[in-house]
Amino acid sequence: MRASLLQIDVKAAESVDSRRHRVAALVREQAGVDLVVLPELWTTGAFAYESFAKEAETLQGPTAEAMAKAASDAGVWLHAGSVPEHAPDGTVYNTSLVFSPSGDLAAVYRKIHRFGFDKGEAVLMGAGGELVTVRLPGTTVGVATCYDLRFPELFRGLVDAGAETFVVPAGWPERRRAHWTLLARARAVENQAFVLACGTAGTHADVPQAGHSIVVDPWGEVLAEAGPGEEVLTVEFDPGKVATTREQFPVLKDRALGRTPPRG
Repeated sequence: MRASLLQIDVKAAESVDSRRHRVAALVREQAGVDLVVLPELWTTGAFAYESFAKEAETLQGPTAEAMAKAASDAGVWLHAGSVPEHAPDGTVYNTSLVFSPSGDLAAVYRKIHRFGFDKGEAVLMGAGGELVTVRLPGTTVGVATCYDLRFPELFRGLVDAGAETFVVPAGWPERRRAHWTLLARARAVENQAFVLACGTAGTHADVPQAGHSIVVDPWGEVLAEAGPGEEVLTVEFDPGKVATTREQFPVLKDRALGRTPPRG
């Protein structure tokens, strides 16, 4: 499987509409890969709190429309990162959108863990409540967003739902970059799964971004890592390695706590 992580520089001088068109063009350039991943809140910037409500859009809004067309034009599965979503009840969510190669909206994930400690995203956005997986040819993807990476129980739940590959768009700050790498590798090792974690570059809302998007295999080995600036990180990986790893070292079978009981 071939994946491209688009580490976008969210520049304050660039309008949302201009960035939307630029990113759509970058997605189209990835024709020939299987999966393209964008960062969290790349239209506004993850720390541009004043823009969340102003730039919020529906699931049929301009970003969804542009990304659906780009996915279809390139013939790729596209995790279009996340956007501020204006829900029908008026709530604003941090919402990830996944599109199929035909441009259909295949999955919607509203971020469960909101960052901010009683300010910022934590008070400006609603919390999602559903785990989301998407079946791609060759692997089942579990979807999480940025701050979710700090909550291992979410990833255990995704494993119980069949996830073999985690896709994590983020707007992670540079000052905690060491945690970004550490947590991505930890989630891979403890769940024996691939982790594709795509961050933003540059500085937005005066917060320098970590960049360093990363792809980690089920043994915790780093397959590819970006630098600090805008970059397209492309990597090939074998989804079959998840099953092989879980068979060779069946640690998940020894779970004693927190396992979701079987239905029926």
